Amino acid sequence: MMHRRDFIMLLAGAPAWPAAARAQGERMRRIGVLTQYREGDSIAVPNLAAFRQKLRQLGWVEGYNLAIEYRGAAGQPDLFRQFAAELVAGKPDVLVASAGSGLEPLLQATRTTPIVFTSILDPVGRGYVESLARPGGNATGFMLFEFSIASKWLDLLKQTAPRLTRVAVVRDPTESGAGGQLGAVQAAASTLGIEVRPIDSRDPAGIERAITAFAQQPNGGLIATISTSGQANSSTIIMLAARHKLPTIFPLRHYAADDGALMSYGPDQVEMWRQTAGYVDRVLRGEKPGELAVQAPTKYELVINLKTAKALGLTVPPTMLIAADEVIE
Repeated sequence: MMHRRDFIMLLAGAPAWPAAARAQGERMRRIGVLTQYREGDSIAVPNLAAFRQKLRQLGWVEGYNLAIEYRGAAGQPDLFRQFAAELVAGKPDVLVASAGSGLEPLLQATRTTPIVFTSILDPVGRGYVESLARPGGNATGFMLFEFSIASKWLDLLKQTAPRLTRVAVVRDPTESGAGGQLGAVQAAASTLGIEVRPIDSRDPAGIERAITAFAQQPNGGLIATISTSGQANSSTIIMLAARHKLPTIFPLRHYAADDGALMSYGPDQVEMWRQTAGYVDRVLRGEKPGELAVQAPTKYELVINLKTAKALGLTVPPTMLIAADEVIE
């Protein structure tokens, strides 16, 4: 069966020379891209394919009127800083940053080159922009999600595991956005009669101790929020969830589709990269980032891993399977 992402990649491989590009006859424009993933990484490939495809549709063709310089720092802070400096030194027309780990070093390196960001959590709270409606400065783009989405994680977990009475929220309390995500879960939990326990550990050993202690009592589940340490320790969280039979939900697709978590619910990142290309096009045509509103995602996706559900002894309701964007069997 061909999934939507495979179809996008097929389209991305097809030759495309839009009439708009042939008619422009203008100078070569340059885009610098900084993310945490290497260009050939399985997470990066569909995102970049959608980004390039949308740019072609808008008249920007690599090798004709566009050059893209890509850097993936693989989560290494020193590399992020090095690559940010290299990209800025190349004097690109636009910079693209994915997640705060990519955006922060670019903002430190330049306050003049336009930056379009994607997958940023709490851009106002982190000081990246002045406001969502009027970002000011040289950066704008697309936030990862609004905090209210965290209440949906608990609802989905409860639907999948009806006996759920306790949930541990794995987070990094030092990061902006940690309180907002936890608060949304707590608000939803109060109406569902579910006890919420934050796990505020940043290292694998601390996470293992906390989850192991939490799992000593029955009817528990896990919510893994967005944080740098959460992403770095995701394999530990998924391993412990399997060991202790804890249904777990993550905010991004690949944790359920590729890494074995029970579920994920969050923004369609392929669509976000497509929208990012739209903002890059507007900047290349003269609009100022500080005047383009920061936008929230318009499309979310639910992924359910039936292999994991079976291992946990859970029967996923048919209504959820119908609603799912992707089911891993």
